Amino acid sequence: MATKDLSQYDANSVPSAQNIRFGIVVAEWNQEITFALAEGAINTLKKHGATDENILVKYVPGSFELPLGAQYFAEMENVDAVIILGCVIQGETRHFDFICQGVTQGTIDLNLKYNKPFVFGVLTTENQQQALDRAGGKHGNKGDEAAITAIKMVALKTSFQ
Repeated sequence: MATKDLSQYDANSVPSAQNIRFGIVVAEWNQEITFALAEGAINTLKKHGATDENILVKYVPGSFELPLGAQYFAEMENVDAVIILGCVIQGETRHFDFICQGVTQGTIDLNLKYNKPFVFGVLTTENQQQALDRAGGKHGNKGDEAAITAIKMVALKTSFQ
């Protein structure tokens, strides 16, 4: 199964991020991967006009804590969108399934509860190499994709107002 380069997109199709405030919550577990995702997201936001002052980054211990960290952004910061970045790598036990399910459902719940974009930028891979390939490797950077999604979703919401 082919995977596209997550960093390739039509830059002209992305609205300006100039006046948008972003929260980014990053899991510290698998930080070689997650910090690369955060760097990709931040660089992409800036490429589209976001300023340093409008990009707030916070860290949580692991991917399971991402939804709560994202909720803190919604409740304690004036952000237009929250980008959720983590990495869960398949192990020998079902722990992977429980973490992935919890983070996914938590993100869905936040989108609906707060009526603002909470963008799922969590890698769920079979091994370390697949994660590296998607955090700036041969498949690009999922952080870039998450940033573009956040910008586009804020623009979509604004178009309804």
